[in-house]
Amino acid sequence: MDVEAFELPPREAMEFDVVIVGAGPAGLSAAIRLKQLAAETGREISVVVLEKGSEVGAHILSGAVIDPVGINRLIPDWKAKGAPITTQVTADRFLILGPQGDISLPAALMPPLMSNHGNYIISLGALTRWLGEQAAELGVEIYPGFAAAEVLYDDKGAVVGVATGDMGVSRDGTPKDTFVRGMELRGKYTFIAEGVRGSLAKQLISKFALDANAEPQKYGIGLKELWEVRPDKHQPGLVQHSFGWPLTNRTGGGSFVYHYGDNLVAVGFVVHLNYENPYLSPYDEFQRFKTHPAISSTFEGGKRISYGARAITEGGWQSLPKLDFKGGVLLGCSAGLVNVPRIKGSHNAMLSGIEAAEAAFEAIGANRAHDELTTYDTAVRDGEIGADLKRVRNSKPMWSRFGTAIGIPLGGIDMWLRTIFAGWSPFGTWGHGKSDAASLKPAADFEPIAYPKPDGVLTFDKLTSVSFSATNHEEDQPVHLKLTDPTIPIAINLPTWAEPAQRYCPAGVYEVVRDDRGTPRFQINAQNCVHCKTCDIKDPSLNITWVCPEGGGGPNYAEM
Repeated sequence: MDVEAFELPPREAMEFDVVIVGAGPAGLSAAIRLKQLAAETGREISVVVLEKGSEVGAHILSGAVIDPVGINRLIPDWKAKGAPITTQVTADRFLILGPQGDISLPAALMPPLMSNHGNYIISLGALTRWLGEQAAELGVEIYPGFAAAEVLYDDKGAVVGVATGDMGVSRDGTPKDTFVRGMELRGKYTFIAEGVRGSLAKQLISKFALDANAEPQKYGIGLKELWEVRPDKHQPGLVQHSFGWPLTNRTGGGSFVYHYGDNLVAVGFVVHLNYENPYLSPYDEFQRFKTHPAISSTFEGGKRISYGARAITEGGWQSLPKLDFKGGVLLGCSAGLVNVPRIKGSHNAMLSGIEAAEAAFEAIGANRAHDELTTYDTAVRDGEIGADLKRVRNSKPMWSRFGTAIGIPLGGIDMWLRTIFAGWSPFGTWGHGKSDAASLKPAADFEPIAYPKPDGVLTFDKLTSVSFSATNHEEDQPVHLKLTDPTIPIAINLPTWAEPAQRYCPAGVYEVVRDDRGTPRFQINAQNCVHCKTCDIKDPSLNITWVCPEGGGGPNYAEM
């Protein structure tokens, strides 16, 4: 039975000038800029930000080395205001890893845009919480623990706001004693800043065909651990990136190791989700990576503090959808603004929030509402964000087409040419081709991968890692991982691809369990979900849809 079968009370509604979904760098930058513009012009503007995490920053996961161009433009005096941006990059290293050794790439070979000079190593979660404080001081209303579950439309098909999910619904869909109806938050414009593969952004892109003239969006899965290391192992300001082992030439990805703060080291691993081998486990590749001699010594005598995983948009310039629709816009990672070779997106997320705020503020001042903010899309494509993405546009498709050994050098040549010739390259713009879900090959073409057993000191099993993400969901609620056809995992995915959900999920959500007679059954452990969205992206049958669970559920990342 479903809650909709019951006679529900009407939702209460609140009216705002701008409704923002997602309290990340993009959404909060937009909120702050709107209030700044109001103060500068003596006008009033009402802004609300919804955040599905239990608090601002709870679901934020990134490396992160930040290019300060965004924060410089938004809050020029951020240093005086005490922003948690303190560890400046002091050294840049690029390594190619083999099974036992490594080769260091000279900095002189790297395109200038790859340099981290002037950038900072930060906790993006800490920065997001600080941005939330700045927004609140300016009068922005922020509602953490409320998941935007539904887009609201008027009779002309324009977006007029969102509704939060009902609270207190049991697993079978019936209202519990604690049932509370969701609220409608209506605005003249609605900003979607949910992050990667947001459930509302996915619906809006489809409804308004925003990707009609774009290449398929591409993704990676990023896995991260935060460690406290011994003082003699800590090198404040060191930024180290690598590619190669343990991934094969045909599997794209790489790593980062960032030293910052008080003996903190962020270590992460990214696997491009267009990989072909259904037996590959991104999580286990990450654990294996840490055992490399060039990596493991950093963590001797240290202790792991936190773990998390998150999908990353990798399509870049050619995968940008149309960014405006009737009544709103897409911001940040909902729009796909990550610069893949730089492994940076926070600066573009903040810049997109600023551009969207300025477009909406001008429109509201002209008594407009629920129309298309076309100046925002133009500002993104023709401004700093577009310039940042265009010069690296071929890095991902070249890597995907030719593999690591040829694709990375070829992408480097393309970036060098665009640097030398003011954006021009004879390579033009390459396409991505098929989606990540379509890239898996049958299991019969591969042998299962025998991953080493975790030692519990440097490497860990999935469930232990999930406990380090502070993930929590109300267990008696509807499963938020929806199967279009419940028979597909066993009837199709298992015989064809050995049911890859068991391996691509970094949190042990999906299992194939067998009864006493050996009959397989697909099991979903939704309470483990860290909201990475990989299942919504990689399932080869496109059978899994991720939707928001009850507000406040999910991970609670500490300083990630």
